[in-house]
Parts: sequence; C-alpha cells; structure tokens
Amino acid sequence: MDTKILKISDPAACRAKVEEAAALLRAGEVVAIPTETVYGLAADAFNPAAVKKIFEAKGRPQDNPLIVHLADARQLESVAREIPEAARRLYARFSPGPLTVILPKRDTVPDAVSAGLDTVAIRIPSHPVANAIIRAAGVPLAAPSANLSGFPSPTGVTDVLDDMTGRVSAIVDGGDSECGIESTVVSLAVSPPRLLRPGVITAEQLREELPDLVIDDAVLHPMKAGEAAASPGMKYKHYAPKAQISIVRGGQKEFFRYAAAHKNEADTLLVFEEDLPLCPIRAVAMGKENKPLTQTARLFTALRELDKMGAQTVFARSPAPVGVGLGVCNRLYRAAGFRFLNDGPKILGVCGQTGAGKSTVCALLREKGMEIVDTDLLARRIVEPGSPVLQTLAEAFGEDILLPNGSLDRKALAAKAFASPEQAKKLSGVTHPAICSLALAQAEEAKRQGRWAVIDAPLLFSAGLDRYCDLTVKVTAPEEARLRRIMARDGIAEEAARRRIAVQAKEDSLSENADHIIENMIPAETERRVEELLLQFGFRNSEF
Repeated sequence: MDTKILKISDPAACRAKVEEAAALLRAGEVVAIPTETVYGLAADAFNPAAVKKIFEAKGRPQDNPLIVHLADARQLESVAREIPEAARRLYARFSPGPLTVILPKRDTVPDAVSAGLDTVAIRIPSHPVANAIIRAAGVPLAAPSANLSGFPSPTGVTDVLDDMTGRVSAIVDGGDSECGIESTVVSLAVSPPRLLRPGVITAEQLREELPDLVIDDAVLHPMKAGEAAASPGMKYKHYAPKAQISIVRGGQKEFFRYAAAHKNEADTLLVFEEDLPLCPIRAVAMGKENKPLTQTARLFTALRELDKMGAQTVFARSPAPVGVGLGVCNRLYRAAGFRFLNDGPKILGVCGQTGAGKSTVCALLREKGMEIVDTDLLARRIVEPGSPVLQTLAEAFGEDILLPNGSLDRKALAAKAFASPEQAKKLSGVTHPAICSLALAQAEEAKRQGRWAVIDAPLLFSAGLDRYCDLTVKVTAPEEARLRRIMARDGIAEEAARRRIAVQAKEDSLSENADHIIENMIPAETERRVEELLLQFGFRNSEF
C-alpha cells in the first residue's frame, strides 16, 4: 500500500490537505493523525469495515476497545445514549483536551469500536489539526495510538512513519504531540466513577468534579485473568520496546543501591536527567524527576531509544505514582510487563527529632497493617527488674537509679543520662545492643510472615539499625513546635525540654542521611506524604 504524507502545520493555510485526509476517512480508509496526546490511527467510527482496518494495521487484539474522537460536545448525542450531568461538567472543564469519558453507547457505534461492550469511550481532542480533520470528515473518528500493537506510542511523525508506512492510506504530519502520553480515561458507566487510565489530567483534578472517584486497581497492577478491558491500555502489555525492562521502585538512593548490588544484570539504565552523572553504565533519561510533564513528553521517545541503541536488559527507576506521575508509572509498568525487582515486604526505619511526631507517622503505618517495632517498648523490656541490662546500668550510673523494689527509676536515670553527650553515649553503649537484637528479631519475623515492618527508633542511625532497613524516614518539625509538644507530653519545663533537644543534636546530624524526610505539622499533609511514600515503594494493603 502506498502511504501519502500530508504535512499540515496550519489547518486554515493547508485546507486542501485537510480535505484530502477527510475524504480518505469518508471513503473508509485509515489515516494517521496528530493529537495533543500521541498520534492516532483514525477511521470512520460508524464504518465497521474501516474500523477493522485499524486493527489490521496495528495488529491489535479485537477485544481492546477504541476511543471515539469528536469535534465538539454537540456530537455527544450521536454516540452516547446517556449523558449524565457529571459528564457535561467534565467536558466543560477539560475538553477539548486529553480527557476520555466512558458512557453508555448508542447502537450506531459498532461493536468493533467498543469491543462488544455496552459503553463507548469518547474524547474531544484539542490539537487544531485533529479537530479540523474531524470536522471536515463529518463523522466521529475511532482512533487508537498510531503504533504497532504493544510497542511505544508515537509522539512524533518519524515514529509513525517507522511503524505505519505501507500499512495506512495517509500519515498527517502535524508536529510533535504536546502531552506525550495518551488521554486520561474515566468511566461514568459505573458507580462510583472509576479512573481506568491516568494521564496529564490527574485523579486529584478529577476529584474536584467527582469526589467519589475510585482509581482502578489495573492502573498500577495487571488485570485479573478473564477480566474484560473497559478502556484501551488496560488488558495487554503495552508501550514496550524490544528490550526487557525491569522496574526498581523507590528514590534515587534505593535505585542506585539496587543497581550496584546487581550490576551485572542490566546493560542499560532508564533514569531521570538528574541521575545521569551517577550512572555507572549507559543510560537513557525520561525527563526530570520533579517535573512529571517532562516525563510524559520524553517517556515513549526514551523507550524507542532503548531499541535504537540495542539495549537488551534495562533497569528503570520508577517515578512517584502521584499526580501526573501516576500516568507515567502506568505506561512504564505496562512496558515492563509489571516486572518489579525490589518488591516484597520491607523494613522501614523511622526516626525523628524528639517532639517531631514520629509516633504520628508510625500510627499511620500501623493503620496500613504494618508491624511496628517500638524500640521504646523494647527499651522498657530490657530493664525489667533483675535483667542483666538493668544491673549493668546500675553499675554505670549508680545504685540510686533503682527504686526500693529493684525497678528502674526512669526520672533518675534520665537526669543523669541527659546531663551531657558523654553520659548519653554511656547509656546507649549499654542499651543499644540489647534493643537492636530484639528489634531485628521482631522485624525479620514480620517479613518472614509476609508483612512490612517499621522500626520506630529515635536513635536509628547512632544505634546502627539503619543498616538493616530497606529505607529510612526522618520525621521533622520546627523547633518551637517540638518544644511545645515535649513540654505537654512529658510535663516538663522549657529548659528541660531544650536540654533533651540538645542531647539529640548528634543523632539529628546523622539522620540527615535518611532516604526520605516527612515534616509533621499539618495532619492531612503528613498523611498525604506517607501515602505517596508507600505508593512509590509499591505497598498494597492486600499484602496482609
């Protein structure tokens, strides 16, 4: 098949080429067109024979539904039999643009478009060339991404030419796509509404209109066997290069720690631009870590670059699956076939300045079903009357730290131990080895049972417990807030509270090496940060 190339930069100035593309579409042909998300393979959505050509050109499975593209919201009634008020709000706010809404379909939409479902996915693209071609064609257009099925979606015409020359009647060159990943897909055909595919329109933005929105489990995990795909991009391995990609979750430290320990298992790294100077082997960047829109713009190009350089095995650093990053993770995880290298139960080390609210963070983690290893409780256990540790403390600090019944006078010990850094060091030298032994035993038993463990340790680093943790978290708060909390918690004066803060100065310095920092001032923000951290490491409540 000869494939025409139609370059259209300005639809008004290139009206004849717009009409040529539209005429091919009305004649039942397939035309690759640019959109603001990725390039699409368009055909008349009302023509089953034309739609069949899309599947043939892509090599796409027939049970994978297509998205119907409209010129404006006035065409909704031609494809959807019900348009709830929520849909009208979404289209009014986010369209034209990278949002697809799933609604009950009219019988005029062929089963080939909806994969036999009673619903249809509808969006109104904002790309001026795409919009002009839809208007000129006079019919809704069904259009999946313009790549061979399973491979990375095309964000520029060169990629489309590579995949589709000789397979379609025409390719429209309209420049590079702005977004770089496919549209956000939300279903209003179920209750509550469900996010099926994330994109640059985020779940947080959608919840401003749909407060009860649910994120489908298949966004970040494989679909269950036998489950029907309600949206494109859900059921099969997608977006994948020929190289085998494996995901390493976590932050920069976790990634390079894992890569160093498994240095002979990958020939290429897929990372962020900031990571490139740290890469010991060749690497490809997929945007900037803290600018997820650069990730959407670069991801598919980076995946194609892996093949061009002949990469065979790739370690990919996972973005944080929040906001726009959720959409990047969705594409990257599917490109990897959900192959994760550092999954499974982990040991978290949580430390924090006294009064910072470490217990608050640990309480949130306990609510997730994690095993909390409370070193304060262990510290009480090791000094029970008659214990070897209590006897050693009495020898080191004097018999007056004991009450008449032989139990520990904690205030007396605290007065001596917190009097100076030297005394504090003497205390830790006696207690830390015993506490560490019990803490590690409890944490390892939790992992053996398939549970995540959290070592709650004010002196995580000075005690050396950080060496046994998969990741470490430091909880912080401004000093004045910490002072108020300590005074209220322990019933002590400000001067005594300041002495406790001063004694912990060395530990504060050591804990700057923590992998993650959580400031605990606003409860909702603290909870959100904990959720983000757990998502980044692939935590699921269903593990318990």
